[in-house]
Amino acid sequence: MAMQIGSSSGDEEELNASINTTPLVDVMLVLLIIFLITIPVVTHTVPLQLPKEFNQPNQTRPEDITIAVNAEGEVFWNEQPLPDNGALLGRLKEAAVRQPQPVVHIRADQKTRYKAVGQVVFDCQRAGIAKVGFVTEPPPRA
Repeated sequence: MAMQIGSSSGDEEELNASINTTPLVDVMLVLLIIFLITIPVVTHTVPLQLPKEFNQPNQTRPEDITIAVNAEGEVFWNEQPLPDNGALLGRLKEAAVRQPQPVVHIRADQKTRYKAVGQVVFDCQRAGIAKVGFVTEPPPRA
């Protein structure tokens, strides 16, 4: 901000209290140039064909396996409690050799820690189960 008081010749002139806006304009132009350069970089994405969402009712077959994990991390095999992960892995290995291989449906409580669900998925992978699905509630209709 600049203020002009008096003149160098000593004659008293009127006080000039105007604001010098040149630095403000310079800063705004620099910011505008920076935004114009960075916006195309930020909005650039890889072109992908994303999957479409669809709600399909669960088609259960008698040979499918339902594994439930409650909020405490306890694991249930078709509503029967399992003592530990070793028992789960043993049953999954037995199921993996059947033809056709059954589909494993994992149901987990909303408050279940991810570690418990991740352990079930890991056991399915170790046993060689090819198809694992998660059972969820559909969103409320509006």
